[in-house]
Amino acid sequence: MANKKKIFKKKGNIIKDLTKNIFKILKEDASKQFNYKQIAAKLRVTDTEGKNQIIQKLAELTAAKKLKEVDRGKYQVNEERKYSVGKLDITSNGNGYFITEDYEDDVFVPNINLGKGLHNDLVKAYVYKKRRSNKLEADVVEVLERAKTQFVGVLQKSKNFGFVIPDSNKMYADIFISENKMNGAEHGDKVQATILDWPENSKNPFGKITTVLGKPGNQNTEMHSILVEYDLPYEFPKEVEEEASHLSIEITKEEISKRKDLRNTLTFTIDPKDAKDFDDALSFKKLENGHYEIGIHIADVSHYLQPKTILDDEAYERATSVYLVDRVVPMLPEILSNGVCSLRPEEEKLTFSAIFELNENTEVINQWFGRTVTFSDKRFAYEEAQVIIETKENVVPANVSLTGHDYTVDEAIVEAILKMDELAKILRKRRMNQGAISFDRVEVKFNLDEDANPTSVYFKEAKDANKLIEEFMLLANRKVAEFIGEKNKKPSGKTFVYRVHDEPDTEKLASLQNIISKFGYKINTDTRETTSATLNQLLADVHGKAESNMIETLAIRSMSKAVYTTQNIGHYGLAFDYYSHFTSPIRRYPDVMTHRLLQHYLDGGSSPKAELYEEKCKHSSKREELASKAERDSIKYMQVKYMQNHKEEIFEGVITGVTEWGIYVEITKNKCEGMVRIRDIKSDYYLFDEKQYAIVGQSTKQLYQLGDDVKVQVKKTDLERKHLDFNLIEE
Repeated sequence: MANKKKIFKKKGNIIKDLTKNIFKILKEDASKQFNYKQIAAKLRVTDTEGKNQIIQKLAELTAAKKLKEVDRGKYQVNEERKYSVGKLDITSNGNGYFITEDYEDDVFVPNINLGKGLHNDLVKAYVYKKRRSNKLEADVVEVLERAKTQFVGVLQKSKNFGFVIPDSNKMYADIFISENKMNGAEHGDKVQATILDWPENSKNPFGKITTVLGKPGNQNTEMHSILVEYDLPYEFPKEVEEEASHLSIEITKEEISKRKDLRNTLTFTIDPKDAKDFDDALSFKKLENGHYEIGIHIADVSHYLQPKTILDDEAYERATSVYLVDRVVPMLPEILSNGVCSLRPEEEKLTFSAIFELNENTEVINQWFGRTVTFSDKRFAYEEAQVIIETKENVVPANVSLTGHDYTVDEAIVEAILKMDELAKILRKRRMNQGAISFDRVEVKFNLDEDANPTSVYFKEAKDANKLIEEFMLLANRKVAEFIGEKNKKPSGKTFVYRVHDEPDTEKLASLQNIISKFGYKINTDTRETTSATLNQLLADVHGKAESNMIETLAIRSMSKAVYTTQNIGHYGLAFDYYSHFTSPIRRYPDVMTHRLLQHYLDGGSSPKAELYEEKCKHSSKREELASKAERDSIKYMQVKYMQNHKEEIFEGVITGVTEWGIYVEITKNKCEGMVRIRDIKSDYYLFDEKQYAIVGQSTKQLYQLGDDVKVQVKKTDLERKHLDFNLIEE
């Protein structure tokens, strides 16, 4: 007999998706009444704390009139309640989906029913069944809260009014601008517009132009537009720069006396060749007992970034550095990020360190955390360290050298790199055996000319030198989190900032299985162990193949998002019970919070209120998500710009998506993705077949299916919308 799948899941001490699962049970048989014991039994909840959460949730839902108490302690769904509250997800074709806890699946909203609701708005909607199909649809009756009111687009100007045509394909309405609200913008300018009102009888919102960004197609304009679209800054206010310039950067004897002095310990950095901010350094010492003392030394940003200052407020608001293709928008002013905090070679620096005594099997014999002063003996690019690992020699050749010339490396550093590479491989193997998932994705990178135009595309892949750094950063992040978390397992424990990653969504994994089966792959989701093992096997099997980028992307989408929180539930992808971010405070604000809290506890401080830090964690997670979207948009922009110069070429590609209006094709040799519109395929009239992930010719029965190899040619490039249109080269 097959095991029944558990509905009940816990996030720490909190039952996951409790509201959704209560509704699922009550709707299975709407005529029945359920008490909390029956619901607990169906959810496999047996502990008192879990049952109390169910009782409390039933009371909340009844008070909100989502449920009705038909008899004492017995509940049903309140069918009289016709309206639900939820979020709108607008699609690129102008329709939407209503997402609410009241319904298990997202509810379709045709464009005519959007009721002036925009993407991610919180809305009130009436959900009903269509007469013919019996499918659910929603009608938005009220916008409760706008997700955003500012949009980037191009001004189309008439004599005394204009419309801003938004860049985003999820913004379906152009914004009307009266002449007195144009802020000096000219016809064709790229601008930021703010919605002020949306009159009842108007199909367009009314707004004003708040910022003129420049002319479309200009690279600076487009990069600034990406940042503005996601509410990300692109310059520091004067007062912030001024405060940063007045910071004392002298390392005094008094300050050194408060720290562990590691200036005489062999220390070096390994970073990308174009890096300017060096967050982390490694130190190495062989001990008399045959063990190794390895230090992970992190820039002590919290020494310079003091709470309740303009500088700290700005860093918190930004929460992260943003990495666009042609520029970095740092979290901290340059004097800090590239200067005083950066662990540059042959300079004394204030650091926060995690120091471990490891044996040959990488077991941690002793550990120490605290503030230090360090001196980096040498800076390496990843390529330089990789040569040492591969050749096991001390000569770095000119073709990878940062200096452009051959040079020799001190034997002590060569010995340190080679031994740390050995240890890192043991750490990685153990992590994989414990169920970690290996997303070693190929990154798309561009070679840029002096005007930042893309001249070629190349792929960056993590090698041993990258993985060496990664494993020791993971070790520090994990051990810092364990140091605080393991001693405080009770809910009354110490407040800390964790980086958590929940288990994958079973429905998304089922969807992934459905797609990859068409390529002859499969995953086993029976247990956590089989899921991790078969996902890793899948990623290894597709590596280097035409469909690799598509399948890796789909696999990542099946995962939950990693976020910051004070509620520890572990990190599924890394297979760690405790994990934090400690190693990059120059570019991530949560690492600054981690440093402050760790030092506070090392000093014997009591636990601060979790609510304050939870709010900061949510803000940081949100800003990280926006920065990630901006980074992806900048890559899309550069891909489109690169393809403008390759319109005559025919490219081999793979179909990565199929929709009712066309197929998406990713070019194999440069990972640029574009669309072949169905209307542009002239050989037949094609129809979308959802079940086969394909389009099918009505007369010829020709099938173009997800994963098929095809040939395409560039038809149109749209830099403003970051979109490529292809023509299909039919055999």
